[in-house]
Amino acid sequence: MSETTSLWALFASSFLAATLLPGGSEAVLFGVLKLHPNELWTALAVATFGNTLGGMSSYLIGRIIPQKTELKGVARAQQYGAPILLLSWVPIIGDPLCVAAGWLRLNPWISALCIAAGKFARYWIIAVLAV
Repeated sequence: MSETTSLWALFASSFLAATLLPGGSEAVLFGVLKLHPNELWTALAVATFGNTLGGMSSYLIGRIIPQKTELKGVARAQQYGAPILLLSWVPIIGDPLCVAAGWLRLNPWISALCIAAGKFARYWIIAVLAV
């Protein structure tokens, strides 16, 4: 598989894995780095960007849910604010955290930064294991 094709597949899997759909972008990143170890930083950037965009799509879903609707799990997000989104990479709880952040109208720029930082850290660990 060419580097370009691999990176597009990585972007797509990273984006979809961060939405409410299930996915395994870690395995795709691992495979891309095994095939193209010279693309470490590009692959990390692509995976982080795609996964962050996916997380922000969940944030936007939260923004459009009327605030008169009660959401479960909002108390933690409200208590800790945007830094709780450092955990947006964690399976099962990450997507609801992003939705809760949008519903709470947390600052979108700080939210995106926290989401990106958490997701980059997770991908960095995968990359270290791959190369």
